[in-house]
Amino acid sequence: MIRITIFEDNDPLRQLLAAVLNASNAFTLAGAYPDATDILNDLKQEQPDMVLMDIDMPGVSGLQALKMIKQFNPVIKVVMHTVFEDNDKIFESICAGADGYLLKSATEQELLQSLLQVHAGGAIMTPSVARKVLTLFAKFAPAKKGEEYNLSDREKDVLRLLIKGYSYKMVAAELNLAVETIRTYIKRMYEKLQVHSMSAAVAKALKEGLV
Repeated sequence: MIRITIFEDNDPLRQLLAAVLNASNAFTLAGAYPDATDILNDLKQEQPDMVLMDIDMPGVSGLQALKMIKQFNPVIKVVMHTVFEDNDKIFESICAGADGYLLKSATEQELLQSLLQVHAGGAIMTPSVARKVLTLFAKFAPAKKGEEYNLSDREKDVLRLLIKGYSYKMVAAELNLAVETIRTYIKRMYEKLQVHSMSAAVAKALKEGLV
């Protein structure tokens, strides 16, 4: 079972999300909180595999909490939950290493499928969020473009498929390689790109024209 913690200041929505996750066969609800004021202690006690994070919360914002989580333990997957009203916050989330983005209008099935995809190694974005993000990349793209980071041809192949939203298993099947081999390639890419998450790797590749 995948342990997941929710941070959401909207009480009815938080209760609904908790009920959906509790009713699933794949997730165990580790905790559900209206704010992130004591987030590090919460994570230490619960040791979740994933966090579903409201991007706009009073006190400690979702963006601040994301950065704290990635500094505390970059292995924890963080999916930002948003109504997508602020492009700059979405862009900042990408740079801070968020593993995915979901609109609060997503159905229960879309929510569960997307969270499972992130846990399997995918970098999920709903189509509307993806379009906005690509627009932001164009807006904020630096003049310098195409730095290679010494990526091998095979690593670039893997990265191209990840950008398309493939999971680790799908990449392995496409390239006729073992999943563990794909994980090794991805680990090397993280080191070369100096990132700690799939979405950060995808963001850097798109932003700097690496593939």
